[in-house]
Amino acid sequence: MNQEELRIKRDRMRYTKDKFSANLTLVAILFDALYFVNIYQSDVGTYYYNWVIGVSVVYNLLFMLMAFLASEGVKNRVGGYTPLLIFIGLVQFARIFYLPTKAHAASLDVQGVSVQVMSNSQYGYLIVCLVLSGVCCLIAAVTSYINNKNLAEYMRSIENQAA
Repeated sequence: MNQEELRIKRDRMRYTKDKFSANLTLVAILFDALYFVNIYQSDVGTYYYNWVIGVSVVYNLLFMLMAFLASEGVKNRVGGYTPLLIFIGLVQFARIFYLPTKAHAASLDVQGVSVQVMSNSQYGYLIVCLVLSGVCCLIAAVTSYINNKNLAEYMRSIENQAA
C-alpha cells in the first residue's frame, strides 16, 4: 500500500465507524449466551440450586450489558472502552476455573447411583464458549486500540500541517 492509499484509508477513518471491533464484541456476547443457556438448562439433582448460580446469572447480565456498551463505544471510536473489553475478556477466561470446572469434577448420589454433574462433552463445549468469548473481547480491544491510535496520529498530523 503506497502513501496515498494509506492517507486515504486514515482519512476515511474520521468518517466511518469501527464496525469490526463492535461486531467482534457482539460475537463475544453470542458465545456468552450459548454458554449460559447450556449451563442453566442443566438439571442434575440439586447441584445447581445454590447462590453460585444466582451470582452467575447476575454476572452474565452485567457482562452482556458491559459488552454491549463497549461495542457501541468502540464502534464510535471512543477510546475508554478498550480497558473494559480487556477486563471482561480476561474475566471470561477466569470463569472457566470456577463453575464449569467444579461441576465437571462433582458427582451426586441420586437414588443410590453416583451421577456425574457435567459430562465431558458439555464441559468441553462450555470451555470453548468462554474461550471464544474472551478471545473476541481481547481481539476487539486490540483492534480498537490500534485503530484509535492510528486515527489520533493522523489527526495530529493534519493539525500540524494546518499550523
